[in-house]
Amino acid sequence: MNLGSLLRKKRKEKGLTLKQVAEKAGISEGFLSQVENDVSSPSVDSLVKICNAIALNAGDLIREAEKKERFVVIRKSEWEDVEIPSSKFVTRRFFAPDNRELIDSSVMALEPGASIPGRKDLKRSQEILCVLKGTVELKCGAETVDLFEGDSVHYHWSVPEKQVITNKSKGLSVVLWVGTL
Repeated sequence: MNLGSLLRKKRKEKGLTLKQVAEKAGISEGFLSQVENDVSSPSVDSLVKICNAIALNAGDLIREAEKKERFVVIRKSEWEDVEIPSSKFVTRRFFAPDNRELIDSSVMALEPGASIPGRKDLKRSQEILCVLKGTVELKCGAETVDLFEGDSVHYHWSVPEKQVITNKSKGLSVVLWVGTL
């Protein structure tokens, strides 16, 4: 299991919220969300603080997380019952950064009106976006496309700062995103 997924599982088993653990660990709720969703890797100091906030032994957690997964399943129940931090979106990666080789992928949940910018530091990429729930708008430079539940798009992209995915629904939107590295 990925470290972040394992932290989220342990936190939820203890009935703790992102906010409670972040406050106790002295970190931001957004950073904890990124760690749990394998978007960011915590420093050793931050990991120990997070583990202490959840009443876990960091060494035990690392040993459990070292079991490299060959595949990762994100169940529908996991994205339907997602905790969204103050950023108004959450990105749940399938694999931690060290386990990504050719492609990156995630399930992203966005609150109404929330936007997610394109990935940084990429020279060129092919990306696929599939709307699992709700309606989103994809802006790529001067082009804009509205995507509804069940719609998918495959596109080539080279200017990430001009790419934005925005939830146009009145409720939570969820998308599956895949992109080359």
